[in-house]
Amino acid sequence: MLKLFEILKAKGSISQEEYDQLVIVAQADEAKAASTPPAVAAVAPVEQPSMERLDAMDRRISETEAEMKALDAQIAESRQSLAELDKLSAETPKELMDRMLEDKWYENLSFRGYVQLRYHALYGENSDGLNVPNDRSVSDTESFMIRRGRLILSGDVSDHVYLYAQSDYNASNGSGDYVLQMRDLYADIALDTDKEFRFRVGQSKVPFGFVNLQSSQNRAALERPDALNSAVEGERDIGAYFYWAPKEKRKLFSRLVKEGLKGSGDYGVFGIGAYSGQGLNRSDLNGQPHYVARFSYPVEFKNGQIMEFGVQGYTGSFVSRVSNIPGSGTPSSPARGNTDQRAALTYVLYPQPFGIEAEWAWGQGPQLTNDMKSIETAPLQGGYVQASYRIQDGKSNWLPFVRYNHYEGGRKFGTNSPCDNVSELDIGLEWSPVPELELVLMYTHTFARTNTAVAPYDEVNNADRLGLQLQWNF
Repeated sequence: MLKLFEILKAKGSISQEEYDQLVIVAQADEAKAASTPPAVAAVAPVEQPSMERLDAMDRRISETEAEMKALDAQIAESRQSLAELDKLSAETPKELMDRMLEDKWYENLSFRGYVQLRYHALYGENSDGLNVPNDRSVSDTESFMIRRGRLILSGDVSDHVYLYAQSDYNASNGSGDYVLQMRDLYADIALDTDKEFRFRVGQSKVPFGFVNLQSSQNRAALERPDALNSAVEGERDIGAYFYWAPKEKRKLFSRLVKEGLKGSGDYGVFGIGAYSGQGLNRSDLNGQPHYVARFSYPVEFKNGQIMEFGVQGYTGSFVSRVSNIPGSGTPSSPARGNTDQRAALTYVLYPQPFGIEAEWAWGQGPQLTNDMKSIETAPLQGGYVQASYRIQDGKSNWLPFVRYNHYEGGRKFGTNSPCDNVSELDIGLEWSPVPELELVLMYTHTFARTNTAVAPYDEVNNADRLGLQLQWNF
């Protein structure tokens, strides 16, 4: 009994005064029990504490029991938390992140983009009338201009669905004005978690030509060469494609971009599909899709050098857009369009430090006849060869390059699909002091280039221009 009183006092359930009184009572009980026979002791009167004190002691005991139960609950909760921490520490960072973002797919989306500020200067009388279809900054009436203003929203919304949306804040609507325009809007639907087998549906790049698939954010030269870009001006169309690439090749495609080696991105080792065929943000005009296939294989050697070999081709029927030509009238064109077919070969030696990039295409497509009376199917061919040398100095990168660009054939996306003859030499230097900034200076000598914008589509010879571009990435 005395031990119990000590415990109650230690826990604060009874005061020192109460404890002393209880001890006196207990000691008195023990003394009387020892000196009184059992029968007498059973009936002997014993002094008891007052009822009020006993009630107070009962309340204190009840409060103590409640406090002990609460303490036990806290201990149990702490043990559970420790068990959960042990479980979390056993998870990999990816497993932990996946579990935290479960059912929160929007947390996987990211924003990024880039902007290109450009200036072109034309030299000599021969530059009058010089027109470069895919570079609006080449003009006597232009000064500084934003060539591209891209904003990209992308990310995995599940293990099998990837979304990509890209807008251009400085696109052209064909009238010389600038508008906000959709560039990409597609979904990748993977058949496996490694995304080796996937379908791409929506508006995206057509898998024809390494240089067409290579982002303008990564390309050294200011614009794409005519022979490849004239196949798919704007590089994009609405369609559906199937891509396949082994896991290790997908990682290599990603490395070639991340390490600044001017890669094209991951469009699979093999790709096949169908697309509208009328071009970026344009409706189909004949209900007949184009069909395209591409095979491209990168090889990494023991010394770290990487080469890529590719072959691609497409076939379809293209409906040319026509308008009146002064003195000749509006040229006739088949209602369902002209045959449009091309095949191309690709070779890339990635700049480590010396690099080569070369593509050549052959085929046939719509072309305005010499008398400007009709649009017929005619042969075409052309390509480019580019050499570069990469110099790394800490975070700073230098890339001098030289490129020859040649094309002979119809420019199908131009009004009336006029014949286009291009022969140019580019000499340039790209400097990136930090990954977020790039500055490009490029001199171009035009041996010959047809002005496909205005009839009678005269040819400009021996013209010179100097281009300067500042690009910032975010």
